[in-house]
Amino acid sequence: MVTLFSFSLLPKLFSPCQKLLINHELVRSMSRVKRRTTHPPHWHVLKNVQRVDEKLSADNHRFIREVIQDKYSNKSPIKGSELEIAKTEWTPKTRRAGILARNIGIHHLWEKDGTRITCTVLHVLDNHVIRYIPPEEYVNTTQGARLLKNRKPLGCLVVGAEGTNPEKFSKQYCNLFADVGLMPKKRLSRFIITPDAAIPPGTPLYASHFVVGQAVDVYGKTIDHGFQGVVKRWGFKGGPASHGATKFHRRGGTIGTGRDKARVWPGTKMPGHMGSERRFNKGLKVMRINTKYNVIYVKGSVPGATNSIVQIFDTILSRRRLTEAPPHPTYFPPEDGTLVQEDIYDPSLHVFGSPSISV
Repeated sequence: MVTLFSFSLLPKLFSPCQKLLINHELVRSMSRVKRRTTHPPHWHVLKNVQRVDEKLSADNHRFIREVIQDKYSNKSPIKGSELEIAKTEWTPKTRRAGILARNIGIHHLWEKDGTRITCTVLHVLDNHVIRYIPPEEYVNTTQGARLLKNRKPLGCLVVGAEGTNPEKFSKQYCNLFADVGLMPKKRLSRFIITPDAAIPPGTPLYASHFVVGQAVDVYGKTIDHGFQGVVKRWGFKGGPASHGATKFHRRGGTIGTGRDKARVWPGTKMPGHMGSERRFNKGLKVMRINTKYNVIYVKGSVPGATNSIVQIFDTILSRRRLTEAPPHPTYFPPEDGTLVQEDIYDPSLHVFGSPSISV
């Protein structure tokens, strides 16, 4: 005897919380669930979206600036000799932190044999470590329990970029940076790291966190094109332009199977929202690093439009991982303020200004 389950029995068998859980699981198991998440992460504190500009005198503005300087300039930046963590050696299994950068456009470089390389220029912003969450604490959080399920516990490093005026943000948001002694950051991001790559809060991160020649992964949001048809979204050919074709020039045609399945198969290419997806570009080679302006040149393209924010970290591709130790846990400039070399090029690149022919 086969008993059929009816959802009309839910009020009798389950509590409201259990019914909500069952309904949520049913929705998540469907193939037509919305995949795009354009809203900010849930762990971001809400910022001030409405601000009233009060008419303050020059003395009041001067007093506000003094208070801000006293509150946010007590500990930053941290030098390499001031690290309070134990020195550890880098291993191939070490997962270092990443950095935030702004995509400022495309630039061409040339190899010594004349081959032109298209590179994306990434400007590393005012990056600082905001907080480090140890593995034993992060695994108990909602996000950590989901990411590290049935895996070895790892730590989490919160990195902020682009310092700005604290008057533009709420008090709760500014309190995230008050203990560190940093100005509030416009951008926040989390990186999963191993405990041997932990960095204390307040430590600045530079473009020299990476080395020339290594492969990196770049994470960002693609360009948002809005609602588009099948010709632009999927590259369909479309219908004929003449010979009696009426209102069928940029349509997709039939979406049925033509057989016994009287329905539309899940995943059929149809018009819809195009872009605004979070994507990875993996294995991009670092071709050049400018240490003066904190600029990284990576070979290829990255997700997102010009002036968008991306995340850069060591690649996870097994065949392109680092074999030699990079700056661990990060790069610290010389304390005397001197730069070792302003521009660092890959050995395969031609450096303009240097002789190209030798006799």
